Amino acid sequence: MGSMLMVVSYTDRQDMIHLREFNSFTDSLLELSGLLHREGVEQVVMEATGEYWRTLYWMLESHGIQVLMANPSHYRNVSAQKTDINDAQWLHQLLAHGLIRSSHIADELYRQLRRFVHERKTCQDLKSDTLNRIQKTLTLMNIKFQHLISDIEGVAGMAIIRAIISGISDPGTLLKLINVKSLKSSPEDLLSSLKGDYQEHHICILSSLMKAYDFHKSQMRDYETHIEATLEKLLPASTPEQPATIKKKKTKARKNEYHFNLSDYLEAIFGVDLTAVDGLDEISLLTILAVTGTDMRKWPTAAHFASWLNLSPRPKISGGKQIGHEKRITHNPATQAFRLAGNSLWQNKGPLGQQYKKLAATKGKAKAIKAIARKLATIFYNMVLKKEAFDPKKIQQDVEKQEARRVTRLHRDAAKLGFTIQKAA
Repeated sequence: MGSMLMVVSYTDRQDMIHLREFNSFTDSLLELSGLLHREGVEQVVMEATGEYWRTLYWMLESHGIQVLMANPSHYRNVSAQKTDINDAQWLHQLLAHGLIRSSHIADELYRQLRRFVHERKTCQDLKSDTLNRIQKTLTLMNIKFQHLISDIEGVAGMAIIRAIISGISDPGTLLKLINVKSLKSSPEDLLSSLKGDYQEHHICILSSLMKAYDFHKSQMRDYETHIEATLEKLLPASTPEQPATIKKKKTKARKNEYHFNLSDYLEAIFGVDLTAVDGLDEISLLTILAVTGTDMRKWPTAAHFASWLNLSPRPKISGGKQIGHEKRITHNPATQAFRLAGNSLWQNKGPLGQQYKKLAATKGKAKAIKAIARKLATIFYNMVLKKEAFDPKKIQQDVEKQEARRVTRLHRDAAKLGFTIQKAA
């Protein structure tokens, strides 16, 4: 499968094997899907190559054909020259013998949700990049106001920037537009920070950048509308015992937060409140939901789920000896969400935060983040699968066992130095 060529090997109703080539235009893909459907093909295996597989996957799925998505690195054709024809024949042979393990592909609604979430994140990144360029322009104007406030994207920062664009350059006039008492800096420092080089070309650039900022922000709101509509479709059917009611958001959305009650949607879809877990916030859970869905039975155990996320160690063993660990790079958004959640616990005082600090001190931050991310993935898997509320006592480390191990270690170290330790009376 490629950008312009599709090679298919299939068995017809008379058990004859055929090999055909199709281009990637829509008419050809429809012809290919119809052909396989008429020949009674029930399963199709495809190589996951870039983004080219998605359209054909959807067409085959719409014809009632089960599609197995194979990772090319797992099923390389090593016995012959690498060609599209050889790959198609090799995958056909493996499928016939039941040797294909399919990759996880979420249902259509979750795939739509994942695309909307991704595009909103892209707009968010573009907005952040535009803010950096705005700050650079202010620096070139020698305006230091952005260094005296906590967030240039806040009410005060945006009010000052829009006033400068409108043509106001007097520091005193600009300072009257904001509530100085709500800022930590003194009025004198704020006044001095607004004295700068208000040249016309700086103002023009600042105006263009603010238009780009407003556009990216409006695009984020547009995608939020589509995301909420998709979440409504994913809500479970309401019953008298469990009515699916989503309340309006009471608090004002800050910066990159969603403007609707995302937590209620997530709790209703997952069937459990996952925000109770330290480190897992609404945006992270939405990203994970869009990738994994809610059916955890696709992974037999929590260990399989963590391995799929590439959060488990992969030792390389040869001759009965471990010779290292396999390093894999993954672009799975769910993996990144769990890792970010683990990294956010460095100041947490709960059980997970304590474990992170202990691992970071002994193993380093990188290994601590991965270990805590794996623990979070395990908690997520069990909560969604069993619909059980989060219980922090289950992950609380046994203090008595820790003290016993510490005493044993002290006795061992003292014995190496020729000393003995006795318990005080």
